[in-house]
Amino acid sequence: MEAIVKKRIKQVIKGDQDAYGEIVEIYKNSVYQLCFRMLGNRHEAEDMAQEAFIRAFVNIKSFNQNLKFSTWLFRIATNLCIDRMRKKKPDYYLDADVAGTEGLNMYSQIPSDTPLPEKELESLELQEAVQKEILKLPEKYRSAIVLKYIEELSLNEISEILDLPLGTVKTRIHRGREALRQQLRYV
Repeated sequence: MEAIVKKRIKQVIKGDQDAYGEIVEIYKNSVYQLCFRMLGNRHEAEDMAQEAFIRAFVNIKSFNQNLKFSTWLFRIATNLCIDRMRKKKPDYYLDADVAGTEGLNMYSQIPSDTPLPEKELESLELQEAVQKEILKLPEKYRSAIVLKYIEELSLNEISEILDLPLGTVKTRIHRGREALRQQLRYV
């Protein structure tokens, strides 16, 4: 493949423009894919791929034929995409007024990251239900579950606190979790 491309490059340098068309056919999909992955927009990727081929054609005499043409072409395409991303201005500004509203700006369109009151209530109810079921667990499982999931301690810390071997702690956490899962099915 590379030998064919180098032969076509020599023909282009001698003035055969049709030979460059063959080079474009070989690389058009991979250059477009590269541009699309960088820009995320089909139209911009097409524009940048086309521009990359134009730049490569215009500067083909400066191409070092000891190197791979694809590497040189991809570098041109990459640089064009980087330049495009730098020059691209945002389509809107957060402090700009929203059309058709008085006194509202784009900041007002950003959703709040605080949960809705209904979600908070559901979460509280779930926490209460889980806590009630934890209290129903046998003490040996309850202590391991509380230390692991409520206090968020490591298995080694739990092992030290309960003065139990690590394997026993793991077993109690597993069995306690299974018992809790069974209890919560009926809630």
